[in-house]
Amino acid sequence: MLHAYVAWVTAHPFLSAALQFALLGTLGEVLAASARARRFALPCTWAQLGAKALAWALLGLVIKYGFIGMKAFTQGLLDKGLLPAFLGHGVGKAFAVSVFTNVFFGPQMMLFHRLEDNLILGQKGFHGIEKAWWTLLWFWIPAHTLTFSLPVEFQIGLAALWGLVLGLILGMTKPKK
Repeated sequence: MLHAYVAWVTAHPFLSAALQFALLGTLGEVLAASARARRFALPCTWAQLGAKALAWALLGLVIKYGFIGMKAFTQGLLDKGLLPAFLGHGVGKAFAVSVFTNVFFGPQMMLFHRLEDNLILGQKGFHGIEKAWWTLLWFWIPAHTLTFSLPVEFQIGLAALWGLVLGLILGMTKPKK
C-alpha cells in the first residue's frame, strides 16, 4: 500500500497534491464544523462544499509550488553561506525550510485561501486572519519541521493531514454553535 502511494505521488506530483488537499482539506472543514456543533454538521451548503473542495485542490497546487520554491530559497541561502552550517542538513535544514515557508509564504497563502472562501461563501473581509497567522508560529513551524524531515514523497500528504488536524483542534476549541 505504501509503495503504491509513493509510486502515485512520484508519478503525479501535482495531481496528487491537488487531490490530497481536496480530500483532506474538505474533510477537515466538515470535521471542524462537526466538532463545533458536537454532532455531524456541514460548514456550508453541499454546493459550497463542492466549490471548497476545488479551492482546496487549487491550494494544494499552490502549496506544492511553494514547498519547491522555499526549499530552493533555503538551499540558495545555504549555498551562499548566508545561514549557519547546522541548518544545512537533517532537522536543522527541515527547521530552516519550515521557518522560511511559514514566515515568507504562509501569510500570503492564508490570504489567498481566505479570498477563495470569501468568494465561495459570498463574504467580505478578513475577520480573524490574525488568529490564523498566529498558527504559523505555534502550529505550522513545528508541524512542517517534521514534514520537511520526511522524504519528499510524504511531505504534501502530511501537510494536507496537518491541515485536517489543525481544523479539528480549532473546531474543538470553539464554543458550541
